[in-house]
Parts: sequence; structure tokens; C-alpha cells
Amino acid sequence: MKIVILDGYCLNPGDLRWDGFSAMGGVTVHDRTPVHDVEEIVRRIGDSEIVLTNKTPITRVILDRCPAVRYVGLLSTGYNVVDTEAAKERGIPVCNVPGYGTASVAQLTIALLLEICHRVGHHNRAVHEGRWSESIDYCFWDGMLMELAGKTMGIVGYGSIGQAVGKIAEALGMTIIATGPHPWKEGERPAPCVPLKKLLAESDVVSLHCPLFPETKGLINRESIREMKEGAILLNTGRGPLIVEQDVADALNSGRLYAAGVDVTETEPLPADSPLLTAKNCVITPHIAWAPLEARQRLMDIAVANLRAFLDGKPQNVVNL
Repeated sequence: MKIVILDGYCLNPGDLRWDGFSAMGGVTVHDRTPVHDVEEIVRRIGDSEIVLTNKTPITRVILDRCPAVRYVGLLSTGYNVVDTEAAKERGIPVCNVPGYGTASVAQLTIALLLEICHRVGHHNRAVHEGRWSESIDYCFWDGMLMELAGKTMGIVGYGSIGQAVGKIAEALGMTIIATGPHPWKEGERPAPCVPLKKLLAESDVVSLHCPLFPETKGLINRESIREMKEGAILLNTGRGPLIVEQDVADALNSGRLYAAGVDVTETEPLPADSPLLTAKNCVITPHIAWAPLEARQRLMDIAVANLRAFLDGKPQNVVNL
């Protein structure tokens, strides 16, 4: 059985092993595949039966030209790069990897918030530049610092990641309100569920963890920002297009929003002319919430288990049935 991995580098830049897949067939790993080069994608898939992809698109045209494909596995949770309907018509299961990054995404979300509140990176640089050494006082700070205890965090999308973020925020003394689906387990204490408009109006911090659907694209825009508490903090570790970046940048520059912390952007890598790059109080990380070694190992393990389940005739995490 031939297995091809079209873009394996981000998952495994060399600190993981592909052995789980190798145990099931011959594996060809490409670090990257040109996402707009249909001919190259088709050539690399060739007569492989198993295709694994992260960001390389698997379209109807590609499936038409690669009739040997029996299975498409995602090395991610999102699956918008695959034409799931075309795969379904051909009896090809498309399997994603849910749940692997709950802890790491929640951790990065709170890291962004703490950076905004204490400006740790900025003060570290200032100390190394000698500014504390030159201070006449025993302490030195540059700009406003903020305590989170007693403030309200509004979580948009209260699935597993949103709930994990909420638990950490509660431990910091924050009050949690939420909007979106609430898959509560028995015995869990739910956060109050409120309409989005009320959440925006009452939250000191708004954290986005909802899926990207047509109805959530551009959820945070000029109009919804007007509904937010003045001077609120916005966090986005969900999907880049959940926010209208120019509108958020304008709100930051005007002071309508105090700060933003984002790990995802509408276009990735972030364009050099993005308005977020020059916006005030905007902390940007380069899509790293999912990337700790432990999370990537879980992703690898689940992707391997998905393929093994398919070969055993019991496919799991199928998104196109």
C-alpha cells in the first residue's frame, strides 16, 4: 500500500517519527507541496491509495485524476482544503484530527492575555537594554499594567477549547460568560449562556473559539465592535477570518479596543502590509497555539489511529458521512 504525505514539515520538522504510518505501508513524505500547482499535486499522489494532507488542497479535479485514492487523512482539525462531497461520491472517507490541541491552544490564549496585561516581553527587553539599571526607583514599569481578577471574560464558542480557557480564566479570578453550543458533561458547572450582543457588552475580555462558518466569518467587525465594552481586550486563537482585520486595527488605533492578541490571521503567513502589524497594542503570534511537541505528538498518534481504523474497516473521525 502506498501512502503519501503531501506537507509534513509543520507537523514534523524532525522531532517526531513517521513510523506509525510506515508500519502500514510504503510512505513518501514531502515537506511541502505547492498548493496552487495541480499538476504537481497529482504527480506526487500518483497511484497512492492513502493521501495525508494539512494545507494542500484535495479537489474534485485532483480526485478525478488520482483514481487509486481510497482514503484522505487530515493532519489537522480543519478540513476545508478537501472537497468532502467529491470524496463522498467516490466512497472515500475524509478523516480529521479533533481534540489534540485543547490544552495547548488554551495555554496560548491565556499567554496572549497575560502578555497584554503585564507586557512581559517588552519589560524583559527594557531590562536588557539597561532601562531598569538606569532607573532611580527600585522598580520600573513602562505603560499600564492590568490585573484580571474580578474582570469578565466572554467566550464565543464554548466547546472543549473554550471550556479549557474558561477554567484557567476562573483560576485567575475572572467571571466567565459564554455563547454558542454547550456540550456539557454530567456534573460540570456551566458558565452562564448569554446572547452574543449581551456577551460583547459585558465582557472585559472577548475570546474567540467558535468554528469558521459563513455565519461566523467577520463576526468581529466595525458594527460588533461598537457593541463591545469600550477598552475591551480581544483574543483570537480560533480562525483568522472570524475578525475583520482592518476594523479591529482601526478600533485599536482609536482606543475603542484596548488591545488584541491573535494567533491566527485571515491570510497566512501574515502579509507584510497587514493592518494588524501597525495597530496599537496588538500582540501577534505566528499560528503556534497547536505547535507544542506534546500536541503535535497527539495529532500524529490520532492520525495514525485514524488510518489503522480505516484499514480495519471501522473508520473514525469521518467528516464526510
